[in-house]
Amino acid sequence: MEEKVVCRTPTPGRGPTRIDRWKFERVRAAILAVVPDEEPGLAFAELPGAVEASLSDDERARLGSVAWYTTAVKLELEVRGELRRLPGVRPQRLVRIVDGEGRERSDG
Repeated sequence: MEEKVVCRTPTPGRGPTRIDRWKFERVRAAILAVVPDEEPGLAFAELPGAVEASLSDDERARLGSVAWYTTAVKLELEVRGELRRLPGVRPQRLVRIVDGEGRERSDG
């Protein structure tokens, strides 16, 4: 059986979902590659397309709904502190969190 990753959400009252580890890792890598670490960040609406563009034809076929997996992984990365939403900005925009030395966070 494929190893799973629990994807949580920062939204109170919403339950987590479980996805295959390879899907989580591939989508996470794509998200962290396309979301900048400085404002104005990347519009959430642009994120699924940017992730899809970074996947091979085979990965897209095996993954299924790129938009759904992008959203699930993005929410988990917010919970982990690897991404954050810019406060008070609509539509939603995201920035990648880096540590004090400019490295991507790797909490888990």
